Amino acid sequence: MTNPRIEINLKKIAHNTKTLVELYGSKGIAVVGVTKAVCGYPEIASVLVENGITTLGDSRLSNISRMQKAGVKARFLLLRSPMLSQAEEVINTADCSLNSEISVLKSLSKFALQLGVIHCVILMVELGDLREGLMPDNLHKTIAQILELKGLELVGLGTNLACMGGIIPDESKMNQLSSIATTIEEKFGIVLKIISGGNSANYRWFMHNAGIGRVNSLRLGESLLLGRETLHRKPIPGLFTDAFTLITEVIEAQIKPSLPFGDTGQNAFGNKPLFEDKGFMRRALVGIGQQDVMTSDLKPLSNVEILSASSDHVALNARATKLKVGQEVRFGINYSALLSLMTSPYVSKSIIE
Repeated sequence: MTNPRIEINLKKIAHNTKTLVELYGSKGIAVVGVTKAVCGYPEIASVLVENGITTLGDSRLSNISRMQKAGVKARFLLLRSPMLSQAEEVINTADCSLNSEISVLKSLSKFALQLGVIHCVILMVELGDLREGLMPDNLHKTIAQILELKGLELVGLGTNLACMGGIIPDESKMNQLSSIATTIEEKFGIVLKIISGGNSANYRWFMHNAGIGRVNSLRLGESLLLGRETLHRKPIPGLFTDAFTLITEVIEAQIKPSLPFGDTGQNAFGNKPLFEDKGFMRRALVGIGQQDVMTSDLKPLSNVEILSASSDHVALNARATKLKVGQEVRFGINYSALLSLMTSPYVSKSIIE
């Protein structure tokens, strides 16, 4: 097998998807499957669709195109606010997009008219996380302008929380979003089909509130792929958290001191690291590094300890494992590690059953 590689267990992803679609569906919430962490990997996207998801969301048009070319049958939502320079490509590629800038919406309208299509728009509302979204006081003016634009259909409102600012999507925030949606419908005489309340961080709100207000859509990535909610990274009962595993190979295994020797300056990343003197130990190097993965987010699945990392190497305290050159070492991963590993062209992707 090629190393380093990430092993992908599609059956575990299928189980997570089916379970969450049924869970959120019990209160009328549809799940948008977010594929950005896996770079629109077609085999994974197909599993999401086969287990009840009808809309896939991604932040990059190239990932959406990748899934479309592979024959994945779904509606596609562009999650990251469109770049003005990409407006024509957005219309050509995505069925719907999240938006917060009227200049971009005008450009989308222009190209939608040229291509003879209707592009769906979800307008994002800023509720405190300070990523994308219009401040609530600016919504009415912008909506009035959107409704005059041909080629676009305003299908809903959305918000993003627990991402850039870590703001919790609690009952108060969801009630605020619901209230804003109702007010807009009454003022403009329209029906908002989609009220997108957030992401995998909404799990606790969903489980602890009998009512969900107007929220009828959530954009889920980490909970589908890694079985966790994202406020505290706790496993969701009944889901698999190990659908992805990193496998690396030992390229050196020798007895060396634990403390570097000589005058100390900055390391390769501009830091001055600190080391604990543990005496001599069996140190193993594995063939992966910071260029491939956020090594701080790796969890060894055997009795070894991550000591440090450079761009191409991770140093391990092999402890009592007696690692040898050529031996494989396995790691569990979190969302940040998954994102970097799936993006790295140097890490092979391997489907396992």
